[in-house]
Order: sequence, then C-alpha cells, then structure tokens
Amino acid sequence: MSTPQPISAAKRWLGLVLIATAQFVVIMDTSIIGVALPDIQRELGFTPESLSWVFNAYVVTFGGLLLLGGRLSDLFGARKIFALGWVILIAGSLMAGAASTVGLEIAGRVVQGAGSALIAPAALTLLMMLFGGTSDLPKAFAVYGAAAPIGGSAGVFLGGVLTEYVSWPWVFYVTVPIALFVLAFTATALPRTPRKAAGSIDIGGALTVTLGLAAVVYAVVNAPEVGWLTVQTLGVSAGGVALLIVFFIIQARSKNPLLRLGLLRAPLLAAANNAQLMLGAAWVSMWFFLNLYLQQVLGASAFAAGAALLPMTGLVVIIMIAVAPRLQARFGAKALIVSGLLILAAGLLWLSFVRPDGSYAVDVLPASLLAALGMSLAFVPSLGTAINAAPPAETGVASGLVSTSYQIGSALGLAVLTAIVYGVSGAAPSTVELTQGYSAAFIGASALALIGAVITALAMRTPSPAPAPAETPISA
Repeated sequence: MSTPQPISAAKRWLGLVLIATAQFVVIMDTSIIGVALPDIQRELGFTPESLSWVFNAYVVTFGGLLLLGGRLSDLFGARKIFALGWVILIAGSLMAGAASTVGLEIAGRVVQGAGSALIAPAALTLLMMLFGGTSDLPKAFAVYGAAAPIGGSAGVFLGGVLTEYVSWPWVFYVTVPIALFVLAFTATALPRTPRKAAGSIDIGGALTVTLGLAAVVYAVVNAPEVGWLTVQTLGVSAGGVALLIVFFIIQARSKNPLLRLGLLRAPLLAAANNAQLMLGAAWVSMWFFLNLYLQQVLGASAFAAGAALLPMTGLVVIIMIAVAPRLQARFGAKALIVSGLLILAAGLLWLSFVRPDGSYAVDVLPASLLAALGMSLAFVPSLGTAINAAPPAETGVASGLVSTSYQIGSALGLAVLTAIVYGVSGAAPSTVELTQGYSAAFIGASALALIGAVITALAMRTPSPAPAPAETPISA
C-alpha cells in the first residue's frame, strides 16, 4: 500500500468524516425511498410491478458500475473521481426529486447509482491512503464500516420523517446539502492521489457487466409476477448470463481489463468477497422485511418503524468501533467473519418466529440485536481483508469488487426472498399470511448467512495471526 502523503492529524480525521459520510449516503440512498414508495406510486403512476425499480434502478446501476468506478479511481486519481461522483449524485438526486413521470424517476435513480459507483471505491482508496500503515487503520475501517448500517437505518428513519412531514421528493433532495458539504472540504481534507495504473478504460466490460447484472436482477424481480419458467424469465436470465460470460471473455483478452481475472484467484480476496456477498443478501433483506413487518403487521407508523431500527444501529456502532478491532487483533479476521455470519444466521432464525399479534419488545428487539451483533463482527474484517489482498496498484478495483459483491448480493438476495414472501403469502394476503411470508424470508436470509459462514470457513485457509499494529492491522 502506498505511503500516505504527509497530512495533519486534524485533516486526517476530517478526511475520515468525509469518507464515512460517503459510505453513509450511498447506503442511505438505497433505503430512504422505502417508506415513500406508496406516495411515489400514487403521484407518478407506477404499476405495482414497476415500482420495485425505484429501488432496483439505483442498486443495479450502483453495483454494475462499481468496477468501472474502481478502475477510474486507479487511472485518474481517487480524489478526482470521488468529487466527480458527488457532482453526478447531486444531478441524479435533483432529477429524481423533480421527476413528473415514471421514466424520469427511474432515470434519476440510474444517475444516482452511477454517482455512487464512483464515490464508493474512491472513498476506500482514499481511506487507505490516509491511514494505511498506521496504528489508526483498524479504527478508521471500523468507523467506515459502521457508516453502512447507520446509513441504512437512518434512511428508513429520515424517509419516514420526510414523507410524513414534508413530501416524498425530499427523500432525494436531502442528499444535496450533504454532497455540497463533502465537496466543500474534499480538496483540503483528502490527499491528492496520483495515477497508479496506466491504460485505457474498458467501456465494453463496463457495459456488459452492468447490463448482465441488470438483466439477471430484472428476471428474478419479475419472476413471481410472470412465472419462473416462462419464456420471459428464462430468456432474460439467459441473456443476462450470456452478457456476464462476454464480460469475462473481454476481461481475459483485454490488455487493460476492468477486472484482471488473476485478481479473482487470490484466496483471501475471493473468500472476503463471498462474505460481503452473503452479508448484503442476508442483512439488507432482514432490514427490508423487518420494516414491512413493523408497519404492515404490527401497525407501526413510518416514523415509528424507522425509530424501531435505531437500537440495532447503536449496537452496530459500538461493536464495530470499540469491540471488533480488538477481537480481530486477538483472533484474526477469519474467526470474526465466520462467527459473525453464524451469529447473524442465528438472529435471523430467531426473527422467523415473529407472530401476527406479536410485539416489538418480544418478537423484534432481541433477535434484531443478535443479528446486528453478527453483522458488526463480520463486516469490517471481510472488507479490510478484501482491500489488503489486492496489489497496491489495484486497490481501486478491489474496492469496487468488494462493494459490488455487497450491493449485488443485496439486490439478488432481496429479489429472491421477495419472491418467497409473496409465494408463501399470496397476492392479497391477510396479516397471518403476511407474517408467514416474512417468516419464510427470515429463514431464507438465515440460510444465506449460514452458507456464507461455511464457504468462508472452507475457503479462507490462510491462518490469521494477530498483526503488528503499525503494519497490517486489518489483513488476514
């Protein structure tokens, strides 16, 4: 890892604030629209089938372009790409908030996703430049990691407040002042990053991986409506898989690939990306269906449902910042990732016992805190392992790859588990049937976390000794 440029301690921690804010916002923008969806559907004329694309347009674009964002960060410097991403995110937020038609709304979400895809990998590269090789790196990773679940919970809470007391466009407009704050301090608080790689931009690779992922997600999302074995579902799925195969062919033949395939053969990187994939699939799905259970079954308001998720957020912050780094220094990354995924699986299984006439204190709070504990233990070690497993010149690509794993895991996991929910509960479910559907989703999410733990235990074979604080505090 390159040696950080000389920078004062105050500016270094201000830089971390900007980087953590980036993680907070890109995750917040996935969750903040949830409570506002009924209002958006009513005012813009979305059909029930197309409404999910207010969420998926952002997530698929974000996940599909993350590798390109990482490559651009390596080519042109992380700080430039970081700032450019915020400018694009502002444009997308204004477009989505001012949209008057379905097409404009989805287009705005696509632009938002493109901006976030530039911000996320550049932010991780900048974090490594500021704190790499220092004893503060574990703490910096912990703060960065905690920003993700905080963003998810805050999105639900803010979405409820803004929708209930202002209007739905403000779930998009709220991003603008945050972006302007970050841009105001980017040049002074973040280091200028020279180019670390040479070569052209792989536009063909970026298009094929983005369109391929979009097609697969589209097929899974729409399968419950049109049927899993219909020509449409099978055809779109086959087309998506074909595009992904073309992507890998392009990468194998290109002199300057978007993703060097040899990078995927690094055992630690592959294992860490698998952990992030399963974390995204299990954790994001849990948050999504737990929010629906609170509102649709227990009858909580949008504001109350968002507030109900705050204890999880508080626990995540405490564990990630104060506990997980110490445990990792003692037991190693592998032990924390595996145990975290197992605890997450146990919490999700506990949530599957939710009742139609249940209560927050009995059915939700204890199990959700256990799940939050598991997520807190697994997230930061898997993230840090993935970044440190890559050569210094490819940290941007590695950042994009691990972020892609988490985002695509969340999109595909949520799509599959949504199909399970409505397959169990039916088209016009009662409260009892809805509860049965959500219970099935929690069981499915638990299985995903358990699979992630087993694969990590088998694939991450390198021992994880306690690292020297000043050298490799996060590496496995």
